[in-house]
Amino acid sequence: MLLQTHTTDGFMAQPLAGGIDADGFILAAPTARLQPQFLALLDDACASLAQSGSLLDGIYLYGSIARGDARPGVSDLDLTLVLRDPPAPQDMQTLEAVRVALEARHAEVIKIDFDIGCRAEVLAPENRFSWGYWLKHHCRRLWGNDLADRFEPFRPSLAIAKAVNAGFEATLTRYATLIDDATSDAVACRLQREASRKLVRATQVLRSEHELRWPQTLDEHVELFVQCYPSMRSQVEFFLSQAKSPDKADKAFSTRLRSLLTWMVAVDKARGF
Repeated sequence: MLLQTHTTDGFMAQPLAGGIDADGFILAAPTARLQPQFLALLDDACASLAQSGSLLDGIYLYGSIARGDARPGVSDLDLTLVLRDPPAPQDMQTLEAVRVALEARHAEVIKIDFDIGCRAEVLAPENRFSWGYWLKHHCRRLWGNDLADRFEPFRPSLAIAKAVNAGFEATLTRYATLIDDATSDAVACRLQREASRKLVRATQVLRSEHELRWPQTLDEHVELFVQCYPSMRSQVEFFLSQAKSPDKADKAFSTRLRSLLTWMVAVDKARGF
């Protein structure tokens, strides 16, 4: 069975505006009771992955289901898998087979994603701002060891934004190509939504060094970005709308994506951070 976490007596301290707590730390990972519509899926996921024997160190939940605002038949299941050792090719094949089988069995979600790392990678000092921050502030343990306990809470910083969004140019360029090559409008819409969400979150790499706020939602990411770059409002708000509900395949999407991405990369390089 998965680990069900919730706040004591239903009470939760109210966060301050700006995604930080009273001490200036980024808000903690979600602890609200998990939505009952997804409990069977999560139990199945943990049981199926646990059958991989000694491969796994821990299974973590993040995203909308972790936050408690997922919508059945609309949302994704996002899992972080920490492995005990670096995976061999056959290990990755085993995990992919589990993912595909789970996706076929459960209509509660439209997609299942596994983010995979190994224990040594997660605990390496040079990955503190990426893996450490991610587990501490976005993930909730479902099964196995909880490596989030190895890290102290983090304060907002440009270093975290850069670490979490490392490789955003290559990732979004790949999305543009996939969208151009999409074989159906349904596939194109799904890719547009995914790419838009990644792009909106990647705007964090252009945050001020001295910014104390830490956006939690896509709207908050856009708000912070527009405050710094008001001339880019219409461009980023287009992707915000696509991130929420792309209602049709947009033939101009990949062109707009490449254009804003080129601008972001140029500004990032010019800042020199």
